[in-house]
Amino acid sequence: MPIENPPFIYKIATIASLAAARHAGRYAGMPIDASDGYMHFSTATQLAETLRLHFRGQADLVILAVRIADLGEALAWEPSRGGQLFPHLYGGPLDMGLVEWEALVSVDADGNCTLPEALQ
Repeated sequence: MPIENPPFIYKIATIASLAAARHAGRYAGMPIDASDGYMHFSTATQLAETLRLHFRGQADLVILAVRIADLGEALAWEPSRGGQLFPHLYGGPLDMGLVEWEALVSVDADGNCTLPEALQ
């Protein structure tokens, strides 16, 4: 686990990708999650940069907050951008019952956004 030891990690999703999950109770993730074989998450300190780099110009985004303690051994911390450790969830879809809260977010064409006040 990274040094900062956060209570939550965050999944960025589109409203469209969450539609089926709301009925099924399980979220399979974004297309990149399927192709990489795990679900990408960010910590609160990584979230703004992830949004800027990968979601520029998108207005239909939802941030899902998931308590780290609820994910068990399926969660791995692996180096990515600049050697930072990023949380990755292995072993299938995310149980939507583990989502503590969610918030809408938009990222403008320059990569700017306003993050939810509830981030920890």
